Amino acid sequence: MRTLVGLLKFRSFRFPRGSGGPRPIEGPPEPTIPVVVDSLRAGRDVHPPSQRISPLASQINADELVELVNMVPSNIWRLAKDGEPNFFNIRMADFVGLTVDDLVRPGLSKLDALIDMAVHPDDRTSFRSALTSSLQTGEGFTSRYRLRRFDGVYRWMSSRADALRGRNGEIVQWCGICHDINDHVLNEEALQRSGWHLQRLIDSLPVRLVSWTPTGELSYVSQSYLEELNLSTATFEEMSVAATALVHPDDADLVRKQASEAMRTGEVFAMRYRRCDRDGVYRWIDGRFEPLRNAEGTIIEWFGLSIDVDDEMRIQQSLRESQQSLQHLVETLPALIYCATPQGTPIYRSRNLREFLGIGLENNDGEGKTRLEGTLEAIIHPSDLALVRERYGHSLATGEPYVLKHRLRRFDGTYRWVETRAAAMRDDGGAIIQWNGVCLDIDDWVKSQEALGLAQQNLARASEAARLAELTASIAHEVGQPLSALVSSSDACQQWLSADPPNIERAKRALDRVVRSASNASDVVTRIRALFKHNNDARILVPIAGILAEARDLIGEEVIRRNVSVDVNIDRDLPPVRVDRVQIQQVLVNLVRNALDALEAISGNRTLKIRAGLQDNAIRIAVSDNGAGIEAPQRIFEQFFTTKVQGMGMGLAICRSIIESHGGKIWAEQAEPNGATFVFTLPLDDASG
Repeated sequence: MRTLVGLLKFRSFRFPRGSGGPRPIEGPPEPTIPVVVDSLRAGRDVHPPSQRISPLASQINADELVELVNMVPSNIWRLAKDGEPNFFNIRMADFVGLTVDDLVRPGLSKLDALIDMAVHPDDRTSFRSALTSSLQTGEGFTSRYRLRRFDGVYRWMSSRADALRGRNGEIVQWCGICHDINDHVLNEEALQRSGWHLQRLIDSLPVRLVSWTPTGELSYVSQSYLEELNLSTATFEEMSVAATALVHPDDADLVRKQASEAMRTGEVFAMRYRRCDRDGVYRWIDGRFEPLRNAEGTIIEWFGLSIDVDDEMRIQQSLRESQQSLQHLVETLPALIYCATPQGTPIYRSRNLREFLGIGLENNDGEGKTRLEGTLEAIIHPSDLALVRERYGHSLATGEPYVLKHRLRRFDGTYRWVETRAAAMRDDGGAIIQWNGVCLDIDDWVKSQEALGLAQQNLARASEAARLAELTASIAHEVGQPLSALVSSSDACQQWLSADPPNIERAKRALDRVVRSASNASDVVTRIRALFKHNNDARILVPIAGILAEARDLIGEEVIRRNVSVDVNIDRDLPPVRVDRVQIQQVLVNLVRNALDALEAISGNRTLKIRAGLQDNAIRIAVSDNGAGIEAPQRIFEQFFTTKVQGMGMGLAICRSIIESHGGKIWAEQAEPNGATFVFTLPLDDASG
């Protein structure tokens, strides 16, 4: 230890009042302990010749210094001058379960990552504010906060840090230390609570106090007790007789028996009974006395008190009746009701929920899992379990209400659709004290919605077929007339040319009619194509992420119903694109629904992936599935070509028309190892790019 002192005291520091930290008297900035360690390991001196370490200090080597730093019974850390952590001693690293290298997080500084990962959420703002102030002003840093231990437990810490300054007073780095004061804080809180409760008890409760010696001599009795017994002074025996006379006849024998037994055995007497007050009304009293013993265990004095608890007894009776009424109401509601701790652990289930599940609260305890985890695995459908964990965990962490439709296992093994809603119950300070939830059985409604959706799909197909038939008839009618005229004129031309001699003039006039008829047919086709062209006035600059989110919401219920896992990955900072929002949304919904249809034949894991990124001055969007793949990718976008039993072969053709009208491209690929990927691009405006 003396060698460490010699090594660390080779420079003088003074601490002026209000300076906020050490300042060197003169000379260049001092090397910190990690710098000294690195230099000793490399075999070089960290000081100029004028500041060589004394021979005694130089005897210490790097390993010894590291051992000394790590043996200090505190957590030691160091920050760069900009506040970035660059050193933890072993105690600090072991406590938080992190090293400096573990703090590398995309988009975050190491300091922000450390605060988010290790500092208690309720303390992060004050901790960050105090440290930021010190970094900006150079004043010393002090803070009391809760630090997350490697096992997830938060413990109270007291931290200090001072700036190490160079020759010109510039800050070189920050050295800090934090002490575990958790036990001290808990003791302080316990003492505060104890003192507060005692003071409240003394100030507000109508307490009658009395004490006496083992020989029966009265040592103290409160004035209120004497007044209640209608005595000015009394011996212990007189007081006992007067007090017993006021006890309700139905309680007197039991009071005398238990009091005598307690005095004989030296045990505590505690009993509630009725006693007559000065108005002649019997009120409930909580009577108690117990012995005070010396070091040898001998009773040296008895202390007793009695408290009027009549109002409390009446309130308790009223509460019991109210609780019974509320319990009856909860048990008879046509809903599945439950309660949980702030951490989500189930603590209550209504009768309907108990009967529905067929298991008790303790049935899923043990086996290395929490009650919450065991319960979720036992009652939630495996395909819904991951989503339930994610949403429920988010609500528990943020306090936001929980709402989700999922399947719940009934006692007979049948899974039924329910809508679960839970909200946090908070105290006056806003802290969550309990979660209350309700599950509504919507299985019949879901099935009816599925049936309705199927009927709507059938109706939509029928409507599409009718519109297509009508359109076909219209096209045939409109195009048929000019085509008939064209054929007729062609026949006439052939006849005039076949005459002997050929009638060239008449043939020319027939050919003119052929040209006019062909032009008319072309005009008809042009007008029909115009019906499918969309006005560009509806196109505006919008973020592609918003369109993807809307499309996902539109098919959210269908995704859950088909047990498909959706993975959406959108590159950051994508520029907006000028599109008709509704049309692109239609394209996305069409591609996603095609993927969902392709996944129907898959019995295992069903996965749908949506990717959006920037490629060659265009937004590239890909929709992939792990289904059976595409049978004819070269024909998939042709009109009236379909691989579905009830398909019309128009959906992808319309998608291609929409994308191409936006100046983009669309194509299909086989996914690896299986499945299909549909890709389309949307070009960027010069202004948006």
